[in-house]
Amino acid sequence: MALNSTLNRVTQNIIARSAPTRRAYLDRMTAARSKGPARAHLSCSGQAHAYAASGEDKDQLSQATAGNLGIVTTYNDMLSAHQPFERYPDLIREAVRAVGGTAQVAGGVPAMCDGVTQGEAGMELSLFSRDVIALAASVALSHNTFDAAVFLGVCDKIVPGLVIAAQAFGHLPAVFLPAGPMTSGLANDEKAIVRQKFATGEVGRDALMAAEMAAYHGPGTCTFYGTANTNQMLMEFMGLHLPGTSFVTPNTPLRDALTRHGAQTALALSDIGNAYTPVCDILNEKAFVNGIVGLNATGGSTNLLIHLLAMARAGGIILDWQDFSDLSEITPLLAKVYPNGLADVNHFHAAGGLGYMIGELLDSGLLHPDTKTVAGGGLETYTREPRLINEDLTWQDGAGQSLNDKILRPASDPFQPTGGLSLLTGSLGTAVMKVSAVAPEHRVVEAPVRVFADQDDVKAAFKAGELTGDLVVVVRFQGPKANGMPELHSLTPLLSILQGRGQKVALVTDGRMSGASGKVPAAIHVCPEAVNGGAIARLRDGDILRVDAEQGVLDILTPGVSDRPPETADLSANQFGAGRELFAAFRQNVGAADTGATIFGG
Repeated sequence: MALNSTLNRVTQNIIARSAPTRRAYLDRMTAARSKGPARAHLSCSGQAHAYAASGEDKDQLSQATAGNLGIVTTYNDMLSAHQPFERYPDLIREAVRAVGGTAQVAGGVPAMCDGVTQGEAGMELSLFSRDVIALAASVALSHNTFDAAVFLGVCDKIVPGLVIAAQAFGHLPAVFLPAGPMTSGLANDEKAIVRQKFATGEVGRDALMAAEMAAYHGPGTCTFYGTANTNQMLMEFMGLHLPGTSFVTPNTPLRDALTRHGAQTALALSDIGNAYTPVCDILNEKAFVNGIVGLNATGGSTNLLIHLLAMARAGGIILDWQDFSDLSEITPLLAKVYPNGLADVNHFHAAGGLGYMIGELLDSGLLHPDTKTVAGGGLETYTREPRLINEDLTWQDGAGQSLNDKILRPASDPFQPTGGLSLLTGSLGTAVMKVSAVAPEHRVVEAPVRVFADQDDVKAAFKAGELTGDLVVVVRFQGPKANGMPELHSLTPLLSILQGRGQKVALVTDGRMSGASGKVPAAIHVCPEAVNGGAIARLRDGDILRVDAEQGVLDILTPGVSDRPPETADLSANQFGAGRELFAAFRQNVGAADTGATIFGG
C-alpha cells in the first residue's frame, strides 16, 4: 500500500521545520559516539570505584572487552505497575552474562502515581516529575561507562522522562522493558458506577473502597487505557519495545523471557558489535509520526499531546498540535478500550492487540514501514507475537484478524473514520480534546460558563446544587506556570452525573485531565494559560462559550470579553507543602503546554 499523502505531507513538514535543530542534535550524537564509553580511560581509582561491588563481573569490567549494560530503573513497591521491576536487575545480569557481557544498575529514578495523588497537593508535582526523571536518568548514565542501556518504566510521566534522557544519550542503544498490566479485576465500568454513586451519596466509603480494591488488586499496570498503557503502545509503535511486549502480564515465564531477551538485544545493538543501532537513529521524525498515528488509532491519553512534544524536542524534532490534528483526520479509530469502551487492555491484547493494529495501519498506508527498531528491520516485525515454546522465545505471525470486533476493528470498518483527538482554536485560545469516548451528541456545547480557580470549589458548587442547566465549567489557573498543571480527573464523576441528568456540560481548563477521562467533553491544555494573561483569565460567570469538537472551535460568544483586564488569582497556597516549595524554579521556567510544558528550552 502506498503511503497516505497526508501522512507523507505532515512528515515532510516536520522534517523541514526541524532541520536546523535536528542537524545540531545529530552532530552532538556523532561527537558523543566518537568518544565512546570512557571506562577504559578512567583512572585506576575511578575504575575501582565503578567495579568495587560488581562481584563476579569485576574481572570482565576491568578488562573492558565485554559490553556493559546500564540499567535505569523506576522500581518502587508503592506503584503496582513498577513493583515487578524489583526482580529485573537479577534477570538482566544473568541474561547478559550468558552472552559474555555485564550489567549494572546505573541508577534509580523517581516514579509517582497520579492515581494516588489525584486531587491532592502532590499532583502539582506530577508533570514536573517527568523532567526530574529525565534529569535523574541522565545522572545515572553520566558516568559514561556503559555501551547500551535498558530503561525500566511504565507510567504516566515516567516513560516520557526516560525517553527524554535516552535521547540526551542518544548515541547509545536502548531498549525499554515494561512490566505489563495486572490481571483483570473488577470491570472498569462497574468501578465507575460505584464512584458516581459515592459522589451522589448513594453508597458509603466502605463500598467505594471495596470496589477500588477489587479493581486495583495486584502487581502490574492499571488495566484501563490511560496514560500508562498509552506509553506502552507508543514504545511499540516507535520501535523501543520488542514486538508484542507491552501487554504481557507480570511475573510470568513469557514476561521474564522477554526481559532477558530485551537485555541481550540492547547489548547486541551496541557499538562494539556489527548491528549498531542508537536511539538517535530510531527516534526520527517518522517514528514520532508513527507514534501520533498510534495515539489516534487507539484513542490514547491526552497527556501525550504534551509529552510527545517534549520527547521530540529532546531529539531536535519540532512537533505542534496541528500535526496531531492533521493526522487525526486520516486515522481511523480501531480500538475501544475503557474509558472509550468496556474492555480493558487484557481483553484488547487477547483480541489481537497492537500487532493486529500495526498490520492494519501498515496495510492502509498510515504508518511509515521503514523506521529502525530495536528488533531490526521495519515495523512489519511488530505484527508478530512472542511465544514461549519449550522454554525457547520465538515470534510467530499474529492473529491477522480481530477476535472481538467490539474491541478491535479493521481499518476498513473502524469505530469512527477519524482519530480520537481534536484540536480546538478560537478567541479563547488553543486547546485539545479527547473525543474517542465522547458520544457525538455531546461534542458541541454552547452555554454560559461558571468560572472557578480551584477544583475543590467546583466540587463544593456541585454539592450545593449550584451547577444547574447547560453550562461550561471553566477551571483556570491550573496551567504549568500557575501550579504545575495538575490533572483534574476527580471532577469526572460529578461532571458525568450532570451530563447523565440531561444537561449539556463541558469542561474548559488550562490544566490537564487524566488519560482515564473522556465521556464528558473537556477542552484542556488551554493556551495561553490564565497566569500568562490568556483569554481564559478574562471570563466571568454567565459569559457564553462555544465548545465544538466537530468543527474544532473554542470561541467566546459574549461581546467585549477581550477588552476586560485579565483576572488574577492568589496562588500562595500552591507554593508550599508536599514538596512544592522545591519546585519554584520549575514553575518560573516552564514552557507552555503547546511546546511540551518542559523546562528544557520548551
